[in-house]
Amino acid sequence: MRTITINENDGGQRLDKYLSKKFKTMPRSLMYKYIRTKYIKLNGKKCDKADFLKAGDILTLYIKDEFFEESQKDNYEFLKAPKSLNILYEDENLILIDKKPGLIVHQDKSYHFDCLIMRIQHYLYDKGEYNPKEENTFSPALVNRIDRNTGGIVIAAKNAESLRILNAKMKSREIDKYYLCLLCGKPKFDKGVLSDYLIKNEKTNTVKVFKKEIPNSKNIKTEYEILDYNSKMSLAEVHLLTGRTHQIRAHMAFIGHPLVGDSKYGKGKKNFINCFKWQALYSYKLVFNFTTDAGMLNYLKGKSFEVKDVWFEKGGKINSEI
Repeated sequence: MRTITINENDGGQRLDKYLSKKFKTMPRSLMYKYIRTKYIKLNGKKCDKADFLKAGDILTLYIKDEFFEESQKDNYEFLKAPKSLNILYEDENLILIDKKPGLIVHQDKSYHFDCLIMRIQHYLYDKGEYNPKEENTFSPALVNRIDRNTGGIVIAAKNAESLRILNAKMKSREIDKYYLCLLCGKPKFDKGVLSDYLIKNEKTNTVKVFKKEIPNSKNIKTEYEILDYNSKMSLAEVHLLTGRTHQIRAHMAFIGHPLVGDSKYGKGKKNFINCFKWQALYSYKLVFNFTTDAGMLNYLKGKSFEVKDVWFEKGGKINSEI
């Protein structure tokens, strides 16, 4: 028999979700059997898989030692990743990172022990703010993601409550994201709101934009303003009014002005594909535009954060050195 005391980071989740993360090798059917037959108890009483845990709860477990042994192995893969980060802002609850183009945010098939979340966990581990041995299921996590070849601000939550709040605010669009990009040529109008429809192809991880609504399509709205033009390309600020996969890249290509360097959505167009190593797109500004209560993060309401060093922009103009 062993006991586990639920901490702050593990509270607020269902029992079955917690157990699945804590004991990764335990078959789900066996977990449900343990709960049903009272081999797992909550505060000394019979429990249900849908019970929500709170800080201070005590789980009593009469389960095989092998599951505990597996969960306690020191397998800190994040220590293999570099801990260098471009930190834009940090407090006790979150970090804002200026991710440079070329770095993936999560592990993928090409992962070689270096991605943004692993760097963040390594950094916090060395600071003494994250110790897997003191956590049952939580680890610092990203709130938003940015493609490998796009740069910009990524939010990382240091604790579970911050992660829950920020995920909810991102979903309700109470965190505004602004981008800078270089477009091939110049749109007819210097500013406007584009409204069209998008369909994603999951197999190819690409999207296609349509003028009219068709089955399974989703409305996309992209607000833009041209800041500079040099006869070949224009610098634009873009505000996402909806957040769809590759929205900016696909939407601008759809109106005939693909992003400079975008080999995926600018094919067949004169878009200077070979000029740059990656597409000229940067998530350069973040505004915490909370319209509802943000709990412990209310202090962020109205605050904005901006990257000053965007590789293709300088002083509100196209960088003449690129």
